[in-house]
Amino acid sequence: MFLGREKEIENLNSELLSQKKSVCLVYGKRRIGKSSLINEVAKTFDGVVINHLCIKSSYEGNLSLLCRSVALALNLPVSTNFATIFDLFDFLNSQNKKILVILDEYQYFKESKKENEVDSILQNIVDQMNDKIKLILCGSYISVMKELIKETNPLFGRFTKILHIEEFDYYDAAKFFPQLSVKEKIAFYSVFGGSPYVLSNLDYSKSLEENIIDLVINQNSLLRSYIENIMLKEVQKAFDVRILEILGNGKKRYSEIVNFLGGNDSGLLDKQLKNLISMETIEKIFPINKKNDKKKQFYVIKDNLMRFYFTFIFANDSLISKFGEKSFFELYISKSLKTFISLRFEGIVNQYFIRQAHKGFLTDVLDFGCFWYDNATIGKNVQFDVVLKTLEGYNFYEVKFFENPMTLSECENEEKQIKEMKEITCNKIGFVCSSGFDFSSDKYDLITGEELFKE
Repeated sequence: MFLGREKEIENLNSELLSQKKSVCLVYGKRRIGKSSLINEVAKTFDGVVINHLCIKSSYEGNLSLLCRSVALALNLPVSTNFATIFDLFDFLNSQNKKILVILDEYQYFKESKKENEVDSILQNIVDQMNDKIKLILCGSYISVMKELIKETNPLFGRFTKILHIEEFDYYDAAKFFPQLSVKEKIAFYSVFGGSPYVLSNLDYSKSLEENIIDLVINQNSLLRSYIENIMLKEVQKAFDVRILEILGNGKKRYSEIVNFLGGNDSGLLDKQLKNLISMETIEKIFPINKKNDKKKQFYVIKDNLMRFYFTFIFANDSLISKFGEKSFFELYISKSLKTFISLRFEGIVNQYFIRQAHKGFLTDVLDFGCFWYDNATIGKNVQFDVVLKTLEGYNFYEVKFFENPMTLSECENEEKQIKEMKEITCNKIGFVCSSGFDFSSDKYDLITGEELFKE
């Protein structure tokens, strides 16, 4: 069953229904659901669908297999061959029928010749295509696919639709496990993230602990293999793996990463961090009130599952072998798991406000994210993870992953910390608690875990 991606489906459908020439680019990390999305849209295409998967082979090998895909889709003899790809598309143009051509994993075709040579060939083909031919290029190597939309690339300006497919946020991820409680939904997303591939391979009849033991700690498990052989495959040659080990479950400044790596900064680290950001492995975050202060910028691992892996699993194979999966979980994960989930819950709440903004509900909000405050009076640095900036001031939200409802006294104690910022205009104080509240209030904006998952 296909879940989510309603906006992406709408965008692709509108392109394929267009009476004009359509050339779409769909890219994103591996196992993020790109091919499934395209296949879902292709089901309703009113014409012939040529769905071709490019392979890591020579140009001639890819062309030969593309000829085969065309022959099968158009009920031609399998032996049908075209001397060049130009001949192939000339033939498609002559058919005078609606034809959708999907070149999946296009980066392999692209890399089968010298730099930009295949792109240049395709540019010529696109310029000659008639309006009945629809073309979709899809790829997983983000850095390679991003080259297609650079001004220096031959295909620049040819795409009528560009879709960057990302992981599901917490809300769409929860569509995979609607039967779970709110706290379980938060916990599962915090550990496993929003990859459709990962979410579809979890066993929701089992507990979070059982899924972690069976699918992540086990050295031969499905998701362990997914992390080590797929998620890290594209980036493993471009970075020092210790960078991700250092980031783990924390936010780290550039200077902290340098120190952990031995204190010698030759400029290579900056290049590696930029590569990791481009590959969507890590992201750089900064307070909304100190965007230009480099000392307040942090690097974090973007994917929840990879963050979990580098926090608890990476380089611990010898311990797992000694103790076994279950005992390793009890000794090295169980006591810290709630803290890990609590930190991810802050990200979930920021995603909640992103969804509110997209729906047009935050009309008075100028920006939102984390907020950094240096209190010189008491010599204390305070970071607030969910803050909304408005014309009148700031709305501060404290986020709590609690087993029990939050009490009024707990909220009042948190309020005192916010009120210490004398020179900051605090417009509103809010609280987000996974288990809700045992009181009602007109003073505070109270958001329960249940509200995060409402339509």
